[in-house]
Amino acid sequence: MPRPTLTVVISAGQSRNPEKRQLEQGVAEGAAMLENVGVLQVPHLYDLPPHSETYRQLRLIPTDLVVVSWLFARAAHWVLDRNGVRGQVGDTELRYGEEDEELSEPEPSGDDDGAVPRVLDGLQLPSRRIFSLDFRASTQVADFLAEIERIRSLVEADQAAGSASSDNHAVTPTPPADAESSRAPLTFDLLARMANPTNDTYVGSPANQADQEFTLFGETSKVVIDEHPGRRWYPVIDYSRCTNCMECIDFCLFGVYGIDGQETIKVEQADNCRKGCPACSRVCPENAIIFPQHKTPAIAGAPVTHDGLKIDLSKLFGAPETDEDPIAVAARERDEQLLLAGRQAVGMTVGIRERIQQKKQDGQQGGHADQLDDLLDQLDSLDL
Repeated sequence: MPRPTLTVVISAGQSRNPEKRQLEQGVAEGAAMLENVGVLQVPHLYDLPPHSETYRQLRLIPTDLVVVSWLFARAAHWVLDRNGVRGQVGDTELRYGEEDEELSEPEPSGDDDGAVPRVLDGLQLPSRRIFSLDFRASTQVADFLAEIERIRSLVEADQAAGSASSDNHAVTPTPPADAESSRAPLTFDLLARMANPTNDTYVGSPANQADQEFTLFGETSKVVIDEHPGRRWYPVIDYSRCTNCMECIDFCLFGVYGIDGQETIKVEQADNCRKGCPACSRVCPENAIIFPQHKTPAIAGAPVTHDGLKIDLSKLFGAPETDEDPIAVAARERDEQLLLAGRQAVGMTVGIRERIQQKKQDGQQGGHADQLDDLLDQLDSLDL
């Protein structure tokens, strides 16, 4: 077939539920009959490693994507991003549960109120859009096909209107003149933590991908990639929320996190993560860490109303119904995993609570101190 206008990716669920398989197949076959639509059926996106054939092909697709999976839309978007399949968030009308708004992102950062920049501010993303749909949004194939048709019409209208109209819907961020301004400031505190991280696993390297010709569909409108990955458990980072504060790399003692060549936090050793442990998500001040398979929606990537200050952390992060707060729960979960790994428990010695509470207090004061004063205070704190 000619190169499609839109590519629909159908991600299989992990279970063997026949009703789920029937819904997946129905959407795949129906979408493949739509004009100018290519369909790619793949295994569960979360379980696949970055070097898999699925992700190799997905990275080559130049068109806008509709990704239909059994994940919250926010989780699906950042799972793809973690594996090098990047793009702008596409607006959808078929949503699941509390997803009554598109992947809700924090208010624009770097404004007059002193907000800390988000990592996303400094990322140069391709202009193509990724529209994420959750299979749990409907049991009817027709609902998904109607939404795919709506998106295809939107994409084709943008293309017909020319680049000016397209840019209004999918803007590629302009690289800042100063690269350092595109991410959180590199303060003395951050430099000290980079030099002496609490977990000795602080080295990362940027991904290096080569451009290749896109020849996936050929003469057919539907392609199935047959891979059989095992189930995995690891965090993904929502860079629209992440401020690069490095709390996660301080807290995790299993070597999961690292940094790339731009000193930006990343999930470096995903399979080092302890199965079932979401502790780092509980301590993230911005709810930027997602475990897509966790039973608590907020940890699994459900949209949240988040101003960073007035949030009820116990309800957001699914803490047990006790007086224990999420940070204490996270410390206990981490200790349990350390003991299971034959290591010594550390409790709250990392000092995560003090840093999070201080950041909340700073935000509630409505601004930040002068940058020079901040740096001097941090230098004093290093006791040099």
